[in-house]
Amino acid sequence: MIPEDYDAVVQLWQSAGLEYLPHGRDQYERIVTELTREENAFLVGELGETVVASIFATHDGRKGWINRLAVHPDHQHHGFAQRLIQAAEKALETQGIEIIGALIEADNDRSRALFEQAGYQARPHIQYFSKRKYPWT
Repeated sequence: MIPEDYDAVVQLWQSAGLEYLPHGRDQYERIVTELTREENAFLVGELGETVVASIFATHDGRKGWINRLAVHPDHQHHGFAQRLIQAAEKALETQGIEIIGALIEADNDRSRALFEQAGYQARPHIQYFSKRKYPWT
């Protein structure tokens, strides 16, 4: 991903039903800053010059995280998601990361199945807590 992809990625997220938080984590300036950090791999999948998929891989030096996986509805079920997961894993593993996690909403059965198919195991006894500077909306 490059900064010029930002608008297309936001459109992709919205088309794919991902939450978009323009006043928080998804601010243009914040994303552009994240693109420059070595520990991040923000990847897009393109058909021609059209962004049809995205994924963000980050890490803290100990554990990696896959975030914001999205595939445009018109291009789902063609392997984009699996290829992006594999590319994100490779980017993290290249940096020495051996544990990779993905946070998936409990009712998102399609994403849960996708990650299970990719070899991820659910940890049902873990609950996610967060404290936010910006509200969800």
